[in-house]
Amino acid sequence: MADDAERLLSETAAAWGLALNERQLAQFHRYLDELIVWNDRFNLTAVRDRAAMVRRHLLDSLWLARDWPAQPANLIDIGSGAGFPALPLKILYPDLPVTLVEATGKKAEFLRHIIDCLELTGARVLNERIETVGRHPAEREQYDIVTARAVAELRVLVEYALPLLRMGGRLLAPKGRDPEAEIVAAHNALALLGGEISLCQPVDIPGEERRSLVIVTKIAPTPVRFPRAVGVPTHRPL
Repeated sequence: MADDAERLLSETAAAWGLALNERQLAQFHRYLDELIVWNDRFNLTAVRDRAAMVRRHLLDSLWLARDWPAQPANLIDIGSGAGFPALPLKILYPDLPVTLVEATGKKAEFLRHIIDCLELTGARVLNERIETVGRHPAEREQYDIVTARAVAELRVLVEYALPLLRMGGRLLAPKGRDPEAEIVAAHNALALLGGEISLCQPVDIPGEERRSLVIVTKIAPTPVRFPRAVGVPTHRPL
């Protein structure tokens, strides 16, 4: 990974205490190569420039690992799209079991393709709606970490995420520069679903506008009636 953009990935990750070895750097390089090719067919991301992909997708994803006290037992990603943030985190922690939930068939196809290309073991793709996944006994309350980037406003997102988390598990939700209005609007949903805001911190990626990361911790069981039927959380937020 010799170009300036990918050198930025290596150097920034190292500055964050996230050292990447040669295999990992090669996997990130291949990931971007495949994303650029598939993006011409399926429009997986509006970001076309390789350097911007490093900043907005790879570094933005790796930021989520900065505050982990230890590698979590597992992770599930909602609305995975082109695989961010889950697959960069999987590359960073090869032994981390990762589940990617993506309802769109073509995007799920890309995810399976890139998992094969990068020879990632312990990564699986569920081509389903998240409301369905959240009601499945094999998935419900099974995860340490839920990630979701650009999926929904926070009061909707917590209805998707909290049923999947075991007690003490955390939702990591990248948001815009000022998420305060979303946090206030999510107060009722958090109370109903058993979550609380444990942290809201700035995200500072070199060359990018300041963003934020909202972390929600599960502190009480989520009632079995949640998540509601497909489409209901979006159209009738709690």
